[in-house]
Amino acid sequence: MAISYSNMMELGTRAPEFTLLDTTSGLDVSLPRANSVEAVVIMFICNHCPYVHHVNEKIVQIAKTYAKKGAEFIAISSNDIKNYPQDSPERMKATALENGYPFPYLYDETQETARAYGAECTPDFFVFDRNLKCVYRGRMDETRPNKGVPTGKDLIDAIDAVLNGQKPFVEQFPSMGCGIKWK
Repeated sequence: MAISYSNMMELGTRAPEFTLLDTTSGLDVSLPRANSVEAVVIMFICNHCPYVHHVNEKIVQIAKTYAKKGAEFIAISSNDIKNYPQDSPERMKATALENGYPFPYLYDETQETARAYGAECTPDFFVFDRNLKCVYRGRMDETRPNKGVPTGKDLIDAIDAVLNGQKPFVEQFPSMGCGIKWK
């Protein structure tokens, strides 16, 4: 498994629009409207990546906690399912149900959404403020598979800052994980 690092979208960039299939509900889901929530967390994840497996439980915990505080979470998988059938929409739905995802798990069949966000790896996190401006991009925390218990510190600090009307810390670190499987 080759390790990839996130691209680090420029801070202040407006969240690219998308409408993608939610594999759990079967409905199309779009980027929330500006000012409809206090924060939007977009996560690029997939079913097979050990880096995602490492943080899955913590992602669910953070999403459940912060949804009550005005943050919306959306997970997207953009992997090529021809060569990686374990990331198919059917298996995405099963993974979402098994893990109790409290957020939509969207399938980016064309990979256009991943390209628009500059996503490079899984997991890759993007936090946007109520105006849908990027205020954080990168890792969830400093842990890795077999190296520490996930804390979610970097992601939590960024969401807390947005919810408190502050700017997240200046030093932000790229995420690290499995590269997105491009067609």
